[in-house]
Amino acid sequence: MSQVRTAPIEARVTRPAKPDVPDVSVCVANWNCVELLRRCLQSLFDQAQGVKFEVVIADNGSTDGAAEMVASEFPNVVLIRNSDNRGFARASNQAAAAARGRYFFFLNNDTLVPANTLRKFLDLAEARPDVGMFGPRLRGADGAFQISYRQRPTLAALLHRVNLLRWTGLFRKAYYEYRRATFDPTQERSVEVLMGAAVFLSREVFEASGRWDEGYNFGVEDIDLSTQVSRRGSLMFVAHVEIVHYGRAAGRSNVHFAAPNVAIGYVHYFRKAGTGRAALFAYKALVTLDAPLQIGQKLLEAGWRSATGRRVKARKSLLAVRGLWAFLRHELVRFWKA
Repeated sequence: MSQVRTAPIEARVTRPAKPDVPDVSVCVANWNCVELLRRCLQSLFDQAQGVKFEVVIADNGSTDGAAEMVASEFPNVVLIRNSDNRGFARASNQAAAAARGRYFFFLNNDTLVPANTLRKFLDLAEARPDVGMFGPRLRGADGAFQISYRQRPTLAALLHRVNLLRWTGLFRKAYYEYRRATFDPTQERSVEVLMGAAVFLSREVFEASGRWDEGYNFGVEDIDLSTQVSRRGSLMFVAHVEIVHYGRAAGRSNVHFAAPNVAIGYVHYFRKAGTGRAALFAYKALVTLDAPLQIGQKLLEAGWRSATGRRVKARKSLLAVRGLWAFLRHELVRFWKA
């Protein structure tokens, strides 16, 4: 079971007086993204959800006025103000600790929730006690379906992302199967991993599964929670419940924080899963050697895209460079210690 640290004493909690115990607590870990958070909250409160619910937000020291916006415009929200960025897992555990509902709906700040979504999930959870966790179908703002579930990652699947090995084609099949081979947005089914953008589970299952593992700062924690919950019940992808998910908003705007922590998160996950020392050492060495090569490749890619008028894609390439550089300059030691 994962180790859970208690909320730091410098976190300030604002709780409105509400005598009724809610059926569902919507828990949101927030870091900046004030406009997306506002839209997310509006989607919850401006439409009927069919259940008694509360919203608990753990704000990780946002500098864009997000916490102030919540306090001013949504005074009925339970607001936890951290003095700095505690990471997604710790903030989500803080929100859960402050929540009062029988069920938790962990929700990203870059989502829109349609009417009666909470009612649909609550009905499902009470009708299917054998299911440990439910996840909706995710659709992007462009209308396209997003990957809403996948298989658990393997070391082979991630090695396909290493440029030193990708050209060989050795791990292409493993990567394809991990990323999207089994995804069907139209069929409800039992799955291995639900995307952490929106997951619904009971308080009892959440606590019994060890809560979010705070060894993850940003990224991969949803894979870990899915793995822990699956030991107590199945995971269900619910195709008829849909959430709009803008996707990677915090990660893209803070790539220097997100990219290194995702890399470290995968190492933490594989160690917990029992991957041997030799295999982990080889993986770390390949990722480390590959990072400078990827920086060079992305710089050339950005130049070519800019020269051919594809400036939006050029900016994405430069974002990748920033993330890789932050990884090499600031987080390499932590990566090797993970």
